Amino acid sequence: MSSAGDEGWNDRALAHLWYACAQMKDYQTFPPMHVASASGSHIVLADGRRLIDGISSWWCRSLGHAHPSLAAALRDQASRVEHVMLAHMATDATVELSERLARIFPGLGKVFFGGDGSTAVEIAVKMSYEAQRLSGHAARTKVLSLENGYHGETQLCAALSDVGDYRRGILPALDPGAFPKLRGLPYVGSRHEPEWEDCSAAWPALLRQLEEAGPSLCAVILEPVLQGASGMRVYAADLLRRLRGWTREQGVHLVADEIMTGFGRTGRLMACEHAGIVPDLVCLSKGLTGGTLPMSAVVTGEQIYATFYGAFEEDRAFNHSNTFAGNPLGAAVAVAALRAYQEPSFLTRVAELAGELRAGLEEVSRATGALGPVRGIGAVVAADLRAPSGKATTGRLGFRVYQEAARRGALVRPIGDALYWLPPLNADEGVVEELTRVTIDAIRAAVG
Repeated sequence: MSSAGDEGWNDRALAHLWYACAQMKDYQTFPPMHVASASGSHIVLADGRRLIDGISSWWCRSLGHAHPSLAAALRDQASRVEHVMLAHMATDATVELSERLARIFPGLGKVFFGGDGSTAVEIAVKMSYEAQRLSGHAARTKVLSLENGYHGETQLCAALSDVGDYRRGILPALDPGAFPKLRGLPYVGSRHEPEWEDCSAAWPALLRQLEEAGPSLCAVILEPVLQGASGMRVYAADLLRRLRGWTREQGVHLVADEIMTGFGRTGRLMACEHAGIVPDLVCLSKGLTGGTLPMSAVVTGEQIYATFYGAFEEDRAFNHSNTFAGNPLGAAVAVAALRAYQEPSFLTRVAELAGELRAGLEEVSRATGALGPVRGIGAVVAADLRAPSGKATTGRLGFRVYQEAARRGALVRPIGDALYWLPPLNADEGVVEELTRVTIDAIRAAVG
């Protein structure tokens, strides 16, 4: 990927910088890409080449790069106040953002700010556990999550997750028994399959697992309908409805991790809307600021809030803080992003993009013979890479496709061998067509 002029930069970029989620030895043969700028759906490299951002830079650039309204909000806020602590003081931007987020979720009117997605999950679980204890349910000490789920990479978040690569390094003190997994989920290829609306065949086995764990649970946490890091798996909205009913009956909190699924990605403003449910706690990040700045929030209701409310001597306060919680810069940008997400035409464009993406990936499948069945929801499509009929291939096919696509003009970074597209929701015209062509050529080169 590098040119002769980049060699000095490559040395600098590898001398001290330890890159995220990577085997650093790979950088000897596939050096880092030197990003000079970015705009819309494209990242521009220092040598002038343009890459389609086919994965929205780890799923956060929902409105693309250099969005003018977000940039203007950032400049305006920076000219007034960049940051103050969120304790006995607040700014207009942070207050307005809390008001707007509260209006999105009927019945959930309290917003607690954090720093990033993993922080939001940590806050929500801590809040749930403490609320159960303060309510006299000290035996509720476990958190159930779903098979193939992913909730971040801090210690607790990794323990809640069920994706092997992200569970390494969990301290033995985090007993797996405290984080049971619900297995046998009703997966679907799209929301048009019958099981999407009726998962009654799978429910009895799931209910048995829930009833076994029920008395010890403080919360159930899940990614609503779409599981990202396990390969963009889609499960039935009916399961979400049934889990909401069961958790309410049992006095167990339902935590919706909308960090990746929120703000239009699945075709609804929030993925929980597919099931018509409101959880007890919602975790938000990534698209919250359109990926411009790190920020997260946990939205919850009056019942949990009231559990922590009382005189100082009662020692009931929710004692949690992040230095940059409620950062005014992030809040101002988030307000601008919410305005864009709530434009009447926004979800209409997402629906159009969803059709383009599925048609494009199905064309890739036909042209290469190297993909399994296409799955997806909203502006996310995925399929598992495999060797075409009559050809053998060695390991790390996904990594080879990633390199070949980058050479040809697209950032397509499979999860293992799960190839997916997740471009900005306002992707420029012609992006999907170009992404289709690049992916076809990249797969053909990779399988060789």
